[in-house]
Amino acid sequence: MRFSKTTMTDSPDNAPTVTVDSSDRSVTRVRLAGDWRASESLPPLEPVDLALAARPVPSVLQFDASALTGWNTGLVAFVLRCRERCEPRKIRFDPGELPAGLQRLIRLSLAVPEKTDARRAAATSSWLHQLGARTLGVGGTAQDLVTFIGESLIALGQGVRGRARFRWSDVFLVMEQTGPQALGIVALINFLVGLILAFVGAVQLRQFGAAIYVADLVAVGTVREMGCIMTGIILCGRTGAAFAAQLGTMKVNEEIDAFTAFGFPPVEFLVLPRLIALLVMMPLLCVFADLIAILGGFTVATLMLDVSSTEYLNRTLEAVTLNSFLLGIGKGAFFGLLVGVVGCWRGMRCGSNAAAVGEATTSAVVAGIAGIVAADGIFAVICNALGI
Repeated sequence: MRFSKTTMTDSPDNAPTVTVDSSDRSVTRVRLAGDWRASESLPPLEPVDLALAARPVPSVLQFDASALTGWNTGLVAFVLRCRERCEPRKIRFDPGELPAGLQRLIRLSLAVPEKTDARRAAATSSWLHQLGARTLGVGGTAQDLVTFIGESLIALGQGVRGRARFRWSDVFLVMEQTGPQALGIVALINFLVGLILAFVGAVQLRQFGAAIYVADLVAVGTVREMGCIMTGIILCGRTGAAFAAQLGTMKVNEEIDAFTAFGFPPVEFLVLPRLIALLVMMPLLCVFADLIAILGGFTVATLMLDVSSTEYLNRTLEAVTLNSFLLGIGKGAFFGLLVGVVGCWRGMRCGSNAAAVGEATTSAVVAGIAGIVAADGIFAVICNALGI
């Protein structure tokens, strides 16, 4: 009989030992002895690797635990590592002589599958393969987004007809979070935007003695474009990210699956209140943002351009038309719906670990801002074609 022996511990009297018996060429027998609780590290696997790599390759790996005096989860890890060595060599793994409790832990660990997103995917060697995988991923993502938009629109239709299942208390709570609680940051950003527009316009208009038209520039630029865009971007970074984080955490905790199991449609119960809240609050925030931005331009014009307050207000009222005002409000409502859909979509499609929540939050902000800018460009083309 041939044995290879490895011993690891500071107390040699009851050391955990691994002895490999390869006398039978078809069976490799691993003898486990000692108290495995007495050592902080596991014995190396080199004896097992050498026995399994021998020629001819053994067909069975067995264990002998008759001399085992104590064990813990370290032994479980050791046995599972032995099993991993058997799989690529097509060697049958036989844990039948191990303690009953150890066998139950091994069966339990093998019964629970590894989460698909728990391990990072290995990088492929071919750039063409990576390009194809990314292209297919973009196509699948676009299809999933269109599907989610359809589900959200169906839920909105159900809500209009009073058939959707959600709580109005949730709607009012989200309205408070997206509306009154966002007034501070919306006011600060849009006031600074009004100041910037006024300064930029003043530099050019002063050359022609037309400083009074700063009021037109600030009013039209704010009401048609900057008010709704800046408010949408603020809500995308503030509210869209919050939606993605909230729903993503619910996905990780399997709360969304629980809603489905109890018969509550997740889109109606979780997404619809957020969309309704944004559709209601976004136009109001746009009106508030327009007033604050005009106030910023008013401050620059009256304090630095020697324009009287009466002249500035009169020019502002003449410059702002009803079409421009409604255009800005309509774009704001669309941007709010876009922020809500993207944030909820990323949260509902979140992975099942903590890292996926952060990725969903980041992608919700990036996709929301890109969507707002792209949508505003489309609105500009349409308005130019219609002469609005």
